Amino acid sequence: MIKRVNTPDAPKAIGPYSQATIFNNLIYTSGQISIDPKTQDFINDSIEKQTEQVLRNIQAILESSGSSLTKILKTTIYIKNIGDFDKVNIIYKKYITENPARSTIEVSNLPKNALIEIECIAAI
Repeated sequence: MIKRVNTPDAPKAIGPYSQATIFNNLIYTSGQISIDPKTQDFINDSIEKQTEQVLRNIQAILESSGSSLTKILKTTIYIKNIGDFDKVNIIYKKYITENPARSTIEVSNLPKNALIEIECIAAI
């Protein structure tokens, strides 16, 4: 059975999609950018601040679904400037400590001109 996730503790989807989908005890999150779930405002700040907000959003989605950051199996990071790779890693390591599989891809543009977007797959 497929279940769609929508928690008020993470930003509302800005398009026709859900925050995440659950299937067979796995949760697949949609890509998260630095939107404050309380105000729905985009946080257009440094790469560090954006990364923090993105990871807090992912944490909220996972926890609302019975998962957690420690159960992440795979993350995909889309970053506007690969030169920010080390800055992202410093923040990432504070939140994601189990070292799941990961891909990091430099992209030319992201929604709302974000500097970073992260999605993940986690166990429930």
